[in-house]
Amino acid sequence: MNSGTDERGSALFDGDTGELPLDTRRVLVTLLLGPSLDGRRQNQLWRILLRDEAVVVRRLHELFLELVIDRDQQVAFTRQIQSEDQSLPILLRRAPLTFLDSVLLLHLRRCLTEADARGERGVVSLEEMLDHLRAFQPRDTADHARFQKQMQAAVEKVKKHSLLQKLRGSEERYEISPTLKLLFSAEQIEALTAVYRRLASGEGVAGAEGGDALDTGDEGEPDLATVRDIPGDGSP
Repeated sequence: MNSGTDERGSALFDGDTGELPLDTRRVLVTLLLGPSLDGRRQNQLWRILLRDEAVVVRRLHELFLELVIDRDQQVAFTRQIQSEDQSLPILLRRAPLTFLDSVLLLHLRRCLTEADARGERGVVSLEEMLDHLRAFQPRDTADHARFQKQMQAAVEKVKKHSLLQKLRGSEERYEISPTLKLLFSAEQIEALTAVYRRLASGEGVAGAEGGDALDTGDEGEPDLATVRDIPGDGSP
């Protein structure tokens, strides 16, 4: 693929020693700020990313970051590079999720898959999300107001990370970002679904109360401390 630029740009401000042109720098800043670059909404930046992909990848590697890109869905984001051989500096902040956060993300991921199969955009309403989360309210919970706040917090967290985009002219309907497809592998979806089915059937899992992080405590279960992370907002 054509790298687009020879990394020799003109100075953009007094004392500028940078080598990249303005548009390529904008792409890098967008990726670093996160959570993603959406080609459908950021057409010009998407074109520059594809044109200068090799340059962008090299610059991200210098920061111990990798570029995750889906050309079909037109989304891209950065991910921290992990090395078993040495400890690498961590630039991006990660967002650990509560149990309800992860339940909601898995639901949205499945909604997106079903919409894709129909050739449609993934759209979900606020009430639909809350209805899904209510099924996981602990049966012995008396503080319903607290659980309602936890459900609302889960929705707000997903919105904050731009995984839901409000539809124009609608206060309570959202399009699910295709970025979500890149966050869960098929194996992780299967493992998470099995855990949640156990919870819904009343078997129970340690630490599964609405606002707490889920810890299965069983051998062979997924390590949700790592599964349930989503790209942060780019802040260190």
